[in-house]
Amino acid sequence: MRAGRGAWLDSRAMTQADLTHQRLVRAALELFTTTGYHLTTTPLIAKKAGVAEGTIYRHFASKQHLLNELYRAAGRWAVRLVKEADALKVGPREKLAELGRGLAAGAGREPAVAQLFFLQRHGDLLDDESGKVARDFRLGLESLIAQGKADGSVKPGVAEVWAAVWLGVVTLVIDRVTAKQWPENHAGVALALDAAWDAIAAARV
Repeated sequence: MRAGRGAWLDSRAMTQADLTHQRLVRAALELFTTTGYHLTTTPLIAKKAGVAEGTIYRHFASKQHLLNELYRAAGRWAVRLVKEADALKVGPREKLAELGRGLAAGAGREPAVAQLFFLQRHGDLLDDESGKVARDFRLGLESLIAQGKADGSVKPGVAEVWAAVWLGVVTLVIDRVTAKQWPENHAGVALALDAAWDAIAAARV
């Protein structure tokens, strides 16, 4: 996810078809995260994008296909943040803190993207490829937790559990930031990230 609106999808020079595709994506993203997937109809998406309804089907096989494309794009952003945090030459606590700050910053810049991936539940609507992106994020996060277990800074136990605990607290940050209740530099962000670490940290001796 980059600072400019729309850059999280594609920063290349775009053709008219690309621009239409992006308008549809933006319209659907806003409607899915405000009105909800089931109440969002293809005529509503087309109207918001300023195109005929039939234009949607030149770009997407169905409304569900459109949801999955959005979900995968959001998931790839989250996976990239995990990889960037993991590449840092610091300990697990600092890597997780950097990941949390990146998620908060992204939620501030592109709230609907963060909402779609972290705050909404899509269940059977997601296809196998979307499921893989979600697993990639989860496994990347669990790898950071496992590093903490290996150096003794994270409590003993299943990495999957501690990853879920950490993410549960960080999801609160994402919720507050996307709702515009907190700016990304709000004191509550740092407090919550510290609390997320404290919830999984090994006892000090």
